[in-house]
Amino acid sequence: MAIRAVLWDIDDTIFDYAAADRAGMRRHLSEEGQYGGFADVEEALLRWREATTLHWARFAAGETTWEEQRRDRVRTFLGVPLGDDEADAWFERYLAHYEAAWALFPDTVPVLDALAARYRHAVLSNSSLLNQDRKLRVLGVRDRFEAVLCAADIGVSKPHAAAFHAACDALALAPGEVAYVGDHPDVDARGAVDAGLHGVWLDRSDLGGHPELTRITDLHQLPALLGGDTRFGAPDTFG
Repeated sequence: MAIRAVLWDIDDTIFDYAAADRAGMRRHLSEEGQYGGFADVEEALLRWREATTLHWARFAAGETTWEEQRRDRVRTFLGVPLGDDEADAWFERYLAHYEAAWALFPDTVPVLDALAARYRHAVLSNSSLLNQDRKLRVLGVRDRFEAVLCAADIGVSKPHAAAFHAACDALALAPGEVAYVGDHPDVDARGAVDAGLHGVWLDRSDLGGHPELTRITDLHQLPALLGGDTRFGAPDTFG
């Protein structure tokens, strides 16, 4: 079955989330004067990432809401039982710095351009539509995607098959006609494969492993992969 569409993850796939989060939090903590509770800035940044991972997983599992996972990230990071309004205000101040650091990866637009004539495009993200639709607009690429589906709005998250199938339904395509590209080997690539899509793991850090997955290290490798220059399921990086 020919691939007719590419379904994309956003954060750390086409958008450099890690760099923006790091730069934004560094600036935020400096202005808040909150490095004092940590040995150094690196320890503070590590704590923030741990809090984010913990509460994002709870949200993805349906154990908390989008708003509450944000508040709980702040509470865990600061170690203070803040009220909702206080936690929301702290997070909003962080967001201002985080958004100021937003940027696409350098390979994003060239590859979207290269694929535009041959494939349809959509997004499936474990985030919220309010957040991701705005992000894509600010970054200037929202019009590249027919649909943007997010876990907070469809009620199911990756790697559950229902999330991938909802995106395929939005495109009116069978799973076998869709390739999914994302930065996480299990949540993205394996989840897509298990749901019947063609999963592609974008391993930008070249970590390797997971020989059962189709792996690329740069989006520039994607057009030839989709074009059939290598088979999906190949045990090594395409390059």
